[in-house]
Amino acid sequence: MDFLVSTAAASIDYLRWSDLGLSPIALDLGFFELRWYSLAYIAGIVVGWWYLLKLIAKPGAPMARRHADDLVFYATLGILLGGRLGYVFFYKPMEYLQNPAEIIRVWDGGMSFHGGVIGVSLAILFMAWKNKLSWLRIHDYVACTIPFGLFFGRLANFVNGELWGRPGDVPWAIIFPRADEQARHPSQLYEAGLEGIGLFLLLWFLFWKTDARHQPGKLVGAFLMGYGLSRFVVEFFREPDDHLGLLWFNLSMGQLLTLPMLIGGAWLIATAKGRAGGVTPVPAEANAGN
Repeated sequence: MDFLVSTAAASIDYLRWSDLGLSPIALDLGFFELRWYSLAYIAGIVVGWWYLLKLIAKPGAPMARRHADDLVFYATLGILLGGRLGYVFFYKPMEYLQNPAEIIRVWDGGMSFHGGVIGVSLAILFMAWKNKLSWLRIHDYVACTIPFGLFFGRLANFVNGELWGRPGDVPWAIIFPRADEQARHPSQLYEAGLEGIGLFLLLWFLFWKTDARHQPGKLVGAFLMGYGLSRFVVEFFREPDDHLGLLWFNLSMGQLLTLPMLIGGAWLIATAKGRAGGVTPVPAEANAGN
């Protein structure tokens, strides 16, 4: 049986990433290059902002339009700083400590989603404290917008031909020449589907079709659980980082970093109903002129 499977796999003419005609550069003016990775961040922020305005238009929102506009600025800083510093400290601390000037070279790649989550959370805490708003309810609303950035980001990873999957013999496996000549899982697309489309649909249903938005912590808890489970599963198909490999219990760094998210998400969901009585909308005067 194993012989038949290996023979069948060998007979498949796998698609090569290089034959797709993809390039990391979206626009090259000679003196300036615009990369798809940068556009993915911009698209995620802009579309997320647009969707957030749709969410806060519903009665009982935890913030007004002016707060959402301010939050975009703070959250963008949180994404960039948190994502970059998270990658530096979670994945390559010694390498960057020896070459600190490389830390600012964000355009060369190297962003951690988990670090970005921490950065955005700190941005929300600051904005909520500054305006005396409910930080947990704002987290709920912002969580619903994050799948857009995840979707565009994972597509950009695929266009860049990076973060490829482990070797596999599925018919849709792709040969990534930057890795080797083995056919591999297009794990970037798996993540785009699960973390982007799947997670968005889950949060869309909870927000628009249930009373989850009136139970502080339930939506962000669902996000943490949904992302954590999606990332944990996909990591079994994604090639571990060369410099790290598999760590404790044969888990990757990405899987280990999702464990606190899963625990925190489960706790937020389990305790959300107990916080439902404390929901108060932004005072009407806060929306004046918006």
